[in-house]
Amino acid sequence: MIAFVIVACEVAFWVVLAAGMLLRYPASRPRLGAVVLAGVPLVDVVLLVATGVDLARGAEFHSVHSLAAVYLGFSLAFGHSLVRWADVRFAHRFAGGPPPAPKPAAGSPERRRALWVEWFRVVLAATIAVAVLGLLSLVADPDQRAAVLGSAGPLGLVVVVWLVAGPLWESGSRRTAERA
Repeated sequence: MIAFVIVACEVAFWVVLAAGMLLRYPASRPRLGAVVLAGVPLVDVVLLVATGVDLARGAEFHSVHSLAAVYLGFSLAFGHSLVRWADVRFAHRFAGGPPPAPKPAAGSPERRRALWVEWFRVVLAATIAVAVLGLLSLVADPDQRAAVLGSAGPLGLVVVVWLVAGPLWESGSRRTAERA
């Protein structure tokens, strides 16, 4: 059941985002679009409540419960930038706004800065997910608390891999290019 809720919340996130943008630009209803976009965090609240209720009712903890925590962390850490990304594109397409800025060139200071900002968002997402798992462990059956908290372990690996494959890799490739 909780897997269905996660998929429904993911779909709802994109539907609410698209509806807000369509209202804001093609429908020329910017205030109504802003109200709809303000509903994006409500999708996260629904997911958190559904996951907590599922565990409080005695459901056996599965990795899908930790996926709900990860989704919530990602949504909170990256949601605002996703809305901003969509807003720039919709404004350009439907309201004559400027085109989206191109991605910074590989090896540029702007690119390295963007990768560090992205990595800090990953750290924030993982931190939120761990905090949510901590909250979920409080409502889960006491026999399952260790499993709930233990599911946070892979998040550390994700953070380290993202660090190495993102900002550190970019910094290392820049140094290699400078020596050549």
